Amino acid sequence: MLKKSSCFLSAKFLFTLIFFFGVLYSYSQDLEPRVYANVAKDLNVAAIGYVFMNGNVLTDPSLPITDFTLHSHNLAVNYIRTFAVSDKLARVQVVLPYTFMDGSQTRTNGDVLTGSRTGFADMKVRLGINLLGSPALDKTEFRNFEQKTILGVSLVTSIPTGRYYNDKQVNIGTNRWGFKPEIGVSKRFAHVYAEVYSGVWFYTNNNDFLGKKLEQKPTYSLQAHASYYFQNKMWVGFNTNWFFGGKTITDGVSDDSQIDNWRVGATFSTPIAKGQSIKFQYHVGAYTNNGLNYYALSAAYQYSFFYTEKKCTINVLKISIFEYA
Repeated sequence: MLKKSSCFLSAKFLFTLIFFFGVLYSYSQDLEPRVYANVAKDLNVAAIGYVFMNGNVLTDPSLPITDFTLHSHNLAVNYIRTFAVSDKLARVQVVLPYTFMDGSQTRTNGDVLTGSRTGFADMKVRLGINLLGSPALDKTEFRNFEQKTILGVSLVTSIPTGRYYNDKQVNIGTNRWGFKPEIGVSKRFAHVYAEVYSGVWFYTNNNDFLGKKLEQKPTYSLQAHASYYFQNKMWVGFNTNWFFGGKTITDGVSDDSQIDNWRVGATFSTPIAKGQSIKFQYHVGAYTNNGLNYYALSAAYQYSFFYTEKKCTINVLKISIFEYA
């Protein structure tokens, strides 16, 4: 429940909160290396992750607000399955996040508004295929494969399964669908993997936004990664992304919510046992023009295995998860 002072939030700021949460959940995931990595077909990866986010969100200097801070604890379960499509490696991935968040807003007159939300966030499904440089090999063939250059494409779908109240100012769910087609290139240089991805988020309308219709223009995303692999399969990476656009329209009236943000981060992953690994990531805003000035810390555990009709075998291959983000 939200507890408010004698003052109330303007409609413009109400939108900003919901916009922030929707973008936060989308773009915390858009900083993930090794999305198009080549692995063996028929691989299964089950993972569980935790993400802590903390942000100071002051989106419009014209509003009587001096500070808005969000604290968010997020759990996510992930499942990935690789398979062959016309001798090319394809994969499907499902991510289901659960969120505990609270926030506080301080107005210029000293009044404070606080609130909290708990529940499932919007589920994400990614379907991708590597078009070049990544044949669909079984685990025996894959042992002798050496990656060079990979070109892949994918489609991420955001499904409105998140908790949403049509009469509340702040929500975990977005009450709309989102679709992000993406193209990615991965190039190996000895122990270094360099990657660049480019994608666009498209959104359906939220027709139940405090009794109004909320529209959002496409948001563009560009990310780059450089990862160094050690002989024991441990790796470290530098990550960065830039996303911009996303202007919103409420009942036909456009506002100043267009974003232009740049984030940087680092990733560390190491095997801990046969078929098991852990991964840690940190990322922070390097430049922000319209809120979203938050940092995120994450930890994930993943378990990789092959499953056939005859038997189930454990695998030590490494694959990046679509971290909840």
